[in-house]
Amino acid sequence: MSDTRPAFVPLKPRPGRKALGWFLIVLGILGCILPFLQGFLFLALGLFVLRDQYLWAANRWTWVQGRWPGAVSRIETTEASLSLRFSNWGRGVRRVLGRR
Repeated sequence: MSDTRPAFVPLKPRPGRKALGWFLIVLGILGCILPFLQGFLFLALGLFVLRDQYLWAANRWTWVQGRWPGAVSRIETTEASLSLRFSNWGRGVRRVLGRR
């Protein structure tokens, strides 16, 4: 396992993101034991959610990024697209409600 660290990790602590990330990590651990859950998938998603919450998660996400660069780039592209859609949706709702 490579100890390559990201040059700069901006930590943005949010309680909701932390709770979701830890929930996915727990599901991933259960998935490694139970045959009907995809453990690695939930562990990777948990790391993805926690990557800007904790430095250790950012380091592990860098390892995942080095191991599966194509999948990580698609995941990050999807996250950026969804973030843009939700922000546009929020602006539309505020416009409809008369709150700019």
